[in-house]
Amino acid sequence: MDRLAFTAMASINERRLLREQLNNELANVSTVGFKKSFDNAMVAVKAKGDGFDTRIQPFIEKMNAVSLEPGTLIATANKLDVAMQDQTVLGVQAPDGTLAFTRRGDLKINSQGVLENGSRHPVLSEDGVPITIPPGFDVNITAQGDIYAVDPAQPAPQQPVLIARLLLRDASAITLQRRPDTLFTPYPQFRTANGDFNNGPKPPTVVPGAVEGSNVNVVTAMVKLIDFSRSYESQVRTIKEAKSLDESGASMLRAR
Repeated sequence: MDRLAFTAMASINERRLLREQLNNELANVSTVGFKKSFDNAMVAVKAKGDGFDTRIQPFIEKMNAVSLEPGTLIATANKLDVAMQDQTVLGVQAPDGTLAFTRRGDLKINSQGVLENGSRHPVLSEDGVPITIPPGFDVNITAQGDIYAVDPAQPAPQQPVLIARLLLRDASAITLQRRPDTLFTPYPQFRTANGDFNNGPKPPTVVPGAVEGSNVNVVTAMVKLIDFSRSYESQVRTIKEAKSLDESGASMLRAR
């Protein structure tokens, strides 16, 4: 009976990671540009250590691959906001100073004049440096990610000046994984020396004046949460039943 209880307990421990992932997704239902992760697969592996070779343990293969399925497009009329189309991702500077990617496009200019998103990650240009906007300038962003600015203090007409181009990449040909800081990075086989990756076959584009909502389906997530709860109850009952059967077998061996 110990094998039955061992397997049930191992299943509870492994599915805990799936519950944590699902709880994180539910907590970010309203987060701009949030992307859910692909479901991790549970496989059966042979348990190592003392005991019989027939002991099998369930194990979660931790991939943390990001699903770039589009979320709801939300019009904001803010000239700085951009919503990435298809599998386009935006290059930003991570807290550790490295290159990372995101789908969060609610952009703003901070007090130092640096363009950053709602998570306060500096937005990078094609040159790989944070984009700085001259103070007081009126900014427009094109569908290709070009940032143009004009000085409203100067008399019209004015020719818009190209400030920079957003670091946009098409990730349709690769797989991205989530970093501990919630940003995205390519899997090692797709990653270049500086953390970048080669553009896919589609031209990366954005929708100016809009942001993308989370791609988490609330109904699907709640159904999964209920399923996890029922599975946990079932595994606990299995452990209790294994204990009951073990006690019954032990009582039959007692001397009368």
